[in-house]
Amino acid sequence: MPGENLTRIEAQERRAVVDTKSYEVGLDLTRGPEVFGSRTVVRFTATAGADTFIDLIAREVRSITLNGADLPASAFADSRIALTGLAAENELIVDADCLYTNTGEGLHRFVDPVDGEVYLYSQFEVPDSRRVFVVFEQPDLKATFQFTVTAPEPWAIVSNSPTPEPKKHGDGTATWTFEATPRISSYITALIAGPYESTFSELTSASGRVIPLGVYGRKSLWQYLDADYIFDKTRQGFAYFEEKFDYAYPFAKYDQLFVPEFNAGAMENAGAVTFTESYVFRSKVTDAIKERRVVTVLHELAHMWFGDLVTMKWWNDLWLNESFAEWASTIATAEATEWTEAWTTFAAMEKTWAYRQDQLPSTHPVVAEINDLEDVQVNFDGITYAKGGSVLKQLAAWVGIDEFFAGVSRYFKKHEWQNTELGDLLSELEQTSGRELGTWSKKWLETAGVNTLSPEIATDVDGRITRFAIVQTAPADYPTIRPHRLGVGFYSLQADALVRMHHVELDVDGDLTEVAELKGIAQPDLVLLNDEDLAYAKIRLDPRSLQTAIAHLGKISDPLARSLVWGAAWDQTRDAEASASDYVDLVLRNIGAETESTTVRTTLGQLQLAANSYVAPEKRDATRKRVADALWHLAEAAEAGSDNQLQFVTAFATAASTPEQWQQVRRVRDGEVDFAGLDIDTDLSWQLLVSLAAGGVVTAAEIDDALAADNTAKGGEFAAQAKAALPDLDARRTAWASLIDNDDLPNTIVRSSALGFTNPAGVALLGEFVQPYFDMLLPIWDSRTYQIAQYLIVGLYPAALANLSLRDATRAWLSANADAPAALRRLVNENLAGVERALAVQERDAQ
Repeated sequence: MPGENLTRIEAQERRAVVDTKSYEVGLDLTRGPEVFGSRTVVRFTATAGADTFIDLIAREVRSITLNGADLPASAFADSRIALTGLAAENELIVDADCLYTNTGEGLHRFVDPVDGEVYLYSQFEVPDSRRVFVVFEQPDLKATFQFTVTAPEPWAIVSNSPTPEPKKHGDGTATWTFEATPRISSYITALIAGPYESTFSELTSASGRVIPLGVYGRKSLWQYLDADYIFDKTRQGFAYFEEKFDYAYPFAKYDQLFVPEFNAGAMENAGAVTFTESYVFRSKVTDAIKERRVVTVLHELAHMWFGDLVTMKWWNDLWLNESFAEWASTIATAEATEWTEAWTTFAAMEKTWAYRQDQLPSTHPVVAEINDLEDVQVNFDGITYAKGGSVLKQLAAWVGIDEFFAGVSRYFKKHEWQNTELGDLLSELEQTSGRELGTWSKKWLETAGVNTLSPEIATDVDGRITRFAIVQTAPADYPTIRPHRLGVGFYSLQADALVRMHHVELDVDGDLTEVAELKGIAQPDLVLLNDEDLAYAKIRLDPRSLQTAIAHLGKISDPLARSLVWGAAWDQTRDAEASASDYVDLVLRNIGAETESTTVRTTLGQLQLAANSYVAPEKRDATRKRVADALWHLAEAAEAGSDNQLQFVTAFATAASTPEQWQQVRRVRDGEVDFAGLDIDTDLSWQLLVSLAAGGVVTAAEIDDALAADNTAKGGEFAAQAKAALPDLDARRTAWASLIDNDDLPNTIVRSSALGFTNPAGVALLGEFVQPYFDMLLPIWDSRTYQIAQYLIVGLYPAALANLSLRDATRAWLSANADAPAALRRLVNENLAGVERALAVQERDAQ
């Protein structure tokens, strides 16, 4: 990716001499399947006589005119146009041919295999509006954007401003001329075009304005899109955020568009949010996925204030967007929708993600050091989203929720349509809460690492506590000891339940905190630090509590408490402080009683990792067989038609590792085994087929037959995954060549193929590809877009080997490539960290 980077210093230097006013962007989408026309007029002020540059990635630049003078073609080089001798007031006109992509970056073009219809959508975060029009590609150069689009007349054309009536040309094409946007950053501008189906509604904002609402989707998926539910959650979110933020929705309309081959969950384009089509449910999905969709809807809506109205100056403050949207969407989901256990979901999924990310060698403060665009590309991670959201929850509790919302409201009103830094928000929160936040910020937002909290318990001969203390530790590389507000819960077995008998809430600070009020109380069966999940810290279970959890975790009635115990047991396992085999026992004994869908989903994923990579190698085959057998029995015992039944059946298929188990998978798919209430619908049938492919039970021809029966985008992804999972070397080499030797596969096929290629069932074949993996790293990084390179570098890493040879080969590459781009080295280092952790846990399990 040479020539497409931008450093923070370059951005600061450019901002010092340039201020943007407006863009007029004309796009011609009628030039065929490869290119589109892009003509942009940029008006900006500058320091008279200054030199700078503007960004563009294009196949060809036809003309460049600066203040009436034509610039030579040589002014465009290395994804930049050099601008010299600027005036105080400037007008730049650039006419170019730009390329459609199939990578989910820039202007993505998709052809629906069902009906041949063409669909386009833009994805510009972080640096990809320059793939569509010439632009000062940095968030603190805000401007108004006025789009004019020429396209096939039957298409729907959606952008940030309301869609105007088109001017029809009589030749099957038409032109849409949009009103200019408010002053926004380039990365949240948008264009979505194609024969999308749509439906509309409206709501009345707190300002009294009527806000038009739209929901869009592809024709071939439209029957599955439950737009009324999306509208309902949107209205709930609007009401919640407008009240809590005391600031009315800032844009003219709000469209939500479900688009094909999307890389992320969604993108917060101002007034035109794009979502992954995974949220269009053509088959039965788990409650975890349904709830995740609601959180995502509210996350993107929160961005209309956090990020779109007020935007960070540079990407080191990305958390001002993402952490706040994560926190705001969770509290809104819990308080404004039917998904009242959203904080349990947050603990199970988001905080698990955060703790994992915070222990990688690439961990960083919430307010990260972002030196260039490559740095920020890899920083859309568990720190920026989940840790940031976690510490904001803690901050809101510390300053008071009403004071917190009041400070946020002041922040919006003071900085509307502008760019901000960390201190701008903290100063408003200090005003409303009366608290000094500089010390809090340094410990929580400006330092990296996660603390561990452990109980120290002493008892007398009668089992009563004589001393209770909480020990706080920090990793050697990140030694910050932080203040925490947390609860301590005492749980004891009562009849057939594990019941909380005592609870205290206290402040913990320093290396050791004595808890005198717990003296004299009988030691319970289970002690739960961070009861009610107020703190961001890993917690430890004492030996008695761990044994209680293994035997009785499912008997805790409170779902949040269960989630915390699940998490504590997993953390101890990952840190090689407890046996992976014990963790497997814990899950298999208790997961059948778990009622929270996301907790089940997260825990089953961790169970698979424990069985495939964490148990001692000599135990692995037996453990994998035992896990799959147990999941089969859990599926049989689950309530007919229940969420758990669906999760256990799919988990069994994923875990299958013996010919007998794969035959069971086949019998389920063929309808020979009938789980009452379970429909083998399209997506479940594919999931079962992927399992059969990994087990060598089906052929490539049978996969082709399945694709012929479901010749859809989703079917194509499943087929690619299944073919790449086939357990013979020729199939793997074919899959490898399709990914590495060619660069024409769309993003979702790349992602799916990589997932199949590294299926743990075929681990014996992965050793063949260790050296080719390292050989391809630099060429792929240099030749592919960031998103595709990341899919290949992370997705094809043979992590399932989890052995010394892979560790040593990874270390050798890092040692030999010290000058490789920092973002590439970060991805490889994170891969290495996973193997090193697996080896440590295996050693502990062998004891």
